[in-house]
Amino acid sequence: MAVRSALPWPFRWLLGAVVLGFSGSLAMWAFEFGRDIAGLDRESKQELSRLRGEVQTLRADLLVAQSVANTSESLLTTERSAQEQLAMRIRQLEVDNELLRSDLGFFERLIPGSGGDALSIRGLQAEQVSDTQWRWQALMMQATKNAPDFKGALEITFTGTLDGKPWSLAQAPAPQPVLIKGYLRMEGIVDVPTQAMVKNVTARILQGTSVRSVQTFQL
Repeated sequence: MAVRSALPWPFRWLLGAVVLGFSGSLAMWAFEFGRDIAGLDRESKQELSRLRGEVQTLRADLLVAQSVANTSESLLTTERSAQEQLAMRIRQLEVDNELLRSDLGFFERLIPGSGGDALSIRGLQAEQVSDTQWRWQALMMQATKNAPDFKGALEITFTGTLDGKPWSLAQAPAPQPVLIKGYLRMEGIVDVPTQAMVKNVTARILQGTSVRSVQTFQL
């Protein structure tokens, strides 16, 4: 004799599913309840809040660092500009100092004027600056105190030899006009042939067709 269940098998499956669902819900409720009891949710929220605060702090520090970097770059640019201007000023001062030295050298090389003429050339110098160029310098002075301004002309002539023959060259096609108020310093560059041998440089102060003063510089 066989004993059979009174419930058909579809009801058995449905009943099993209900039991399993209830067991799962109970287990989930137990897990959530246990986590809440243990304070896991609260700690997670606190940790998230702390991390958010740190992120905000880091962002603020980043903004400050960027501002400092921009300020530093601006200061460096300003400092570089100031250094360049200072270097230019130093170079200009060196040039001015060299000119003052040259003027001082002229005055130190002054020689007494000859004769009783108040107007004279007290300093004449020449030097070769390249194979084809010579620089000349001349200082013209009026020895008389409170002398009237002198209007005339200055003529510079280079003489020597070229290919074994006498040679001469004027500094300009015509004498240069000069206005001497006590003293006057002039200089210039003259182009000469490469083969020319310069032996003398002569300076003449002219007033009309008359020569008021002459000086020769021998090399």
